[in-house]
Amino acid sequence: MYENKDPPQRQQSTGLGEGTTAQTRTRRRSASSGSDTMGGTTGPVLHWLQDVAAVTLLKARRTLFQAAILFCVLVLLLWVSIFLYGSFYYSYMPTVSFSTPVHFYYTSDCDASESAPLCSFPTANISFMKNERDQVMANGQPYRISLELEMPESPVNEHLGMFMVKMSFYTKGGKTVSSVGRSTMLHFRSNLLQSMSTLLFSPLLLTGITEQKQLIEVELFSDYKTNAYQPTVGAVVEIQSRRVQIYSSQLRIHAYFTGIRYVLYNFPLTSAVIGVATNFAFLSVIVLFSYLQFVWGGIWPPDQVRVRVMMGDNTRIQQRKEEAKKRMEKENSLKDLTAPKVIGSVTDASDFQGNHSAAEQSSKNSTVITDSSGADVAESKEEESHDSDGPEENDSSDMPDGCLAPPPGETALRQRPGPWMSL
Repeated sequence: MYENKDPPQRQQSTGLGEGTTAQTRTRRRSASSGSDTMGGTTGPVLHWLQDVAAVTLLKARRTLFQAAILFCVLVLLLWVSIFLYGSFYYSYMPTVSFSTPVHFYYTSDCDASESAPLCSFPTANISFMKNERDQVMANGQPYRISLELEMPESPVNEHLGMFMVKMSFYTKGGKTVSSVGRSTMLHFRSNLLQSMSTLLFSPLLLTGITEQKQLIEVELFSDYKTNAYQPTVGAVVEIQSRRVQIYSSQLRIHAYFTGIRYVLYNFPLTSAVIGVATNFAFLSVIVLFSYLQFVWGGIWPPDQVRVRVMMGDNTRIQQRKEEAKKRMEKENSLKDLTAPKVIGSVTDASDFQGNHSAAEQSSKNSTVITDSSGADVAESKEEESHDSDGPEENDSSDMPDGCLAPPPGETALRQRPGPWMSL
C-alpha cells in the first residue's frame, strides 16, 4: 500500500493559507472586541448625556415656569399697590380749588320815580354740591373763600364809593350756619392817569382787546371749616347797593392743606413713589407669609411640649413606703378574714377538710396578692421610665427587709412578703 504524501510545495501553501486564515481571524476578533469595547463605553455615556439633557430641560422648564409665576405675582402686586394708593389719594384728598360763576338777580318793577336804577339788592344763590350728590368742601378742612367782581370804570361806580358784600352759608334744611359781610370799592385813579392810560391803550381799546374795567377781589372767609353734623350745601351772596354796576362775578374756594395733605399736594411724585412702594412691600410680606404657611405649614410650627412634674427623692420614697404599708395592711386584713375559726371539738375528717379548704383559700389569696403586687411593680416601672430626667433609684429601697430583687432577665412577678414571713 502506498501512502499519499503531499508534495512539499503543497504543504507549504497549505501552511501559509492556515497562517493567513489565523491572522484574519485574530484581526476580526480584535476588531470585534474593539467595537464591543467602544460600544460598551459609548452606550453608558450616551445614556448619561440623555439623562443630563432631560434633567436640564426639566429644570429649565421648571425655572421658567416659576419665573413666569413670580413675574405675574409681582405685576399683580404692583397693580394692586397703585390701585390702593390711587383710591387712598382720591378719598383722602379733598377738592383743592373750586370756582363757580355768580349770577346775580334783582327786581326792577319798582316805581320809576326813584333815582335808584335797581329795585332790590343784587343777590345770587350758589350750590356747593357736585352732581347734586358730593360736597365741594370736606369736613374739617380750612378753606379760603373770596368773591371776584369785574366792574367797569364808569362814573356811577366811581361815585358809588364803598358798598357791602354779604355772604351766608346754609344747610340742607335752609338753616343759616355762618354769615359774613365785607366792604369794598373801586381803586382810585385820577383824571390825568385815566387820560394817559386811555391815550396809551387806545389801539387796544379801539380793537376791543382790552376794556376800561377793574377786577375787585373781596376775601370773605380766610379759614372756613364746615361742620360734619351740619354740612354746608350752599351760600347766598348779596351786594348791598342798588347803584352798583357789575360785568361778571366769580366765587373761588381754595383749600389750605396741612400735614399729610400738604405733602401729598405739594410733592405728588415723591408721595406716589413712597405710597406705592409701601403698599407693595406690605402686600409682598403678606403673600410671602401665606406661601410659607401653605408650603411649610407655618413659619414656626407648634412644638409638642410635655410637662413633667418632678418630685423630690425623699417625697417619692415616702410615697412608695406609704403605698407598701397600705398593701401590707390590706394583706393582713384579707388574712384575718380568710382564717378559719375552730369552735369546740371536731373529728379528724372535719379538721382535715377544714385545713384543706384553708390551704386552698390561702393559695388563692397568695395568687391574688402576687397579681396585685406584679401590677404595682409594673406601674412603678412605668413611672420610673417616664421620669427619665430625674435621678435613678434602686428598687431595693422600696422593698421591705428580707426580699431580694429579681434578676433583669427574669419575667416572673415578685411577691411581696407578708407579715408572717418576717417572723
